[in-house]
Amino acid sequence: MTMKKMIAIDLDGTTLDQNSQISPRTENALRAAIESGYYVVIATGRPYRMSKHFYQQLNLHTPMTNFNGALVHLPEKKWLGEKETIIQREIAFDLLKQKEALGLSFVAAENKENFYIDDLAHFDPRLFASAASEQNLLTAAHLTHDPNSIMVETTRENAAHCRDEIARQFGEVVDVRTWGGPRSILEIVAKGVHKAVAVSYIADRLGVAQKNVMAFGDEHNDVELLSYAGWGVAMKNGTEQLKAVADDLTNYSNADDGLADYLENYFELVQAQVV
Repeated sequence: MTMKKMIAIDLDGTTLDQNSQISPRTENALRAAIESGYYVVIATGRPYRMSKHFYQQLNLHTPMTNFNGALVHLPEKKWLGEKETIIQREIAFDLLKQKEALGLSFVAAENKENFYIDDLAHFDPRLFASAASEQNLLTAAHLTHDPNSIMVETTRENAAHCRDEIARQFGEVVDVRTWGGPRSILEIVAKGVHKAVAVSYIADRLGVAQKNVMAFGDEHNDVELLSYAGWGVAMKNGTEQLKAVADDLTNYSNADDGLADYLENYFELVQAQVV
């Protein structure tokens, strides 16, 4: 019987290059892994509408996780295994009241289908992969259900302070995660929700043993994922905290196809051992 194996990939700062794209080389390496029998699973802090095109580009058919583990689903399909975790909508409005004190440029609340942002002047269609109208304003009348996540943006210099302050106030019920990539985005999800919980759930559904999960990441929100994986690989551009828990490091950053280079060398080694 063939042993089932999985590669779990973060997007920003890992699979995506400095232009937030999947390069042809990385696409080819991941497609080669799929052809070799590996499940490739996206595990990202992004909402689905901001990662859908990458899922389609790689022609994936596996479940994926968004919002740092708060949503597990099989894109564009009805799936009995779909799972989501929500947080209290009141937290978004509490943060909105403290927007200036916390040094935030915007506060947004999101779920699988919709997003709401407090100020359309700070709306960036590239960040939300969508257009926005008055119906997307973060108000009690519009946000009527508890969201999967709350997203805030601050400056890079203020990010640590902001993260600590949000954790101090709401840490009993939420966890605060950072995005990789050029923007200083904080993702707020329910306590105990992280990528490893979601990827473990997907692995169980696919029949993949923990020891046969390989994972790639670059940021603080990938620490649990790399710790969980049988083989966790931190990007050369990754944080020191992540590198400390990784089993290995890529030789190159995401800007230089570090993930692709690692997979190419890994499969060459495997082929050599088989021969």
